[in-house]
Order: sequence, then structure tokens, then C-alpha cells
Amino acid sequence: MHPLLTLIALRPQLLLDHAQAYATLFNEEFSLAFATWRRWALLQAVALCCLGVAVMLAGVALMLWAVTPPAQIHAPWVLFAMPLLPLAIALACALKAHQQAQADTFANLGRQIDADLAMLREAGAP
Repeated sequence: MHPLLTLIALRPQLLLDHAQAYATLFNEEFSLAFATWRRWALLQAVALCCLGVAVMLAGVALMLWAVTPPAQIHAPWVLFAMPLLPLAIALACALKAHQQAQADTFANLGRQIDADLAMLREAGAP
């Protein structure tokens, strides 16, 4: 008789406890995955907003540069520097979001399932 069937027949409480532990592990993994997704979405939103601000500032700087005579511009470097700060923030947030997206979600649950399957194969082997 397979050891799993023996366990089901003689000690069903152990299987219930094991299933409950799986449910707890899934809840923890899901909470971590949701927090990771939420942070990724927030970083993407901040990156998009900062990119929009940088484009708008660059457009305003371009219009000011086009309509203002060069002799009246006191600090032309400011026209080019202003869009750089939100652009840098957008790039930093996009890179952080990309790193966040590569996080391995549900890894612990997968390892536990693999360990349980290996144990079942080992117990069922003659």
C-alpha cells in the first residue's frame, strides 16, 4: 500500500495540518506578491508622471528659448537643466520598477511543492 494512502487512513489530521500550512504559506506568498505588484505600479506611475513633467518643462524651455532674444537670457543653462531633474527621477523609478518586476514571486511555495513531491516519490519507491 502506498504510504500516502496509509497516512490518509490512519492519520488524516496530519494531512489536514499540512494543507493548512500550505494555505498559510500561500497567503504569505500572495501578500508579498501583492505588495511587490503594488510597489511596481507605484514606481511606474511616478516614472510616468515625472516623464510627463520633464517633457512639459522641456517644451516650455524650448518655447522660451525660441521667443527670447539671446541677449536677454541671463542663465541659458537653466532652460536645459530644469527638465533634467524630473527626467532623472523618472529613469530611477523606471529602473527600480524593472528590478522589482524581476523578483521571484511564489518561490517558497514552489520549493515546498517540489520538496513534498520528492518526498512522495521517495516514499513510494520500492
